[in-house]
Amino acid sequence: MGTVQTQRTVVKSVPELWAELSEVALLGPMLDHFGEIQITRVEPEASIEWRSDTAAGRVELEPSGFGTRVRLSAEIGPDEEPAQASPAPARSGLLARLLRRRPPQAQRAAPVNATPALDPRLAQGALTAVLDEIGAARHRPFSRDV
Repeated sequence: MGTVQTQRTVVKSVPELWAELSEVALLGPMLDHFGEIQITRVEPEASIEWRSDTAAGRVELEPSGFGTRVRLSAEIGPDEEPAQASPAPARSGLLARLLRRRPPQAQRAAPVNATPALDPRLAQGALTAVLDEIGAARHRPFSRDV
């Protein structure tokens, strides 16, 4: 359907960001707009590929100056396996074709995949929200609790 992507330099080290993004339990809630995700491929401290019912995406980490360049991309569309060619049906005689049972009409009309498509603007906003989340400071430096 379409690809959306966003990138930003975050003032955190690659190992810090890797710890936040490399597990489904942590990355999943950040990408909740895409549904339940599964991590499909990991290249340690460099990239994470994920897939859901509505999209497939990639997180790339690259050292950059005083931080880490984070690139997020998502290919929007239902998760579909590539169609495989089915073998040609065996030829049957006239009597076999006439006596063959057919499924009821309701079963033939059932949709194969009823997953709704994701709006590209919503997907772009979701990826930007992930960058906001991982770029936010988790502590207040030089503060005292008195």
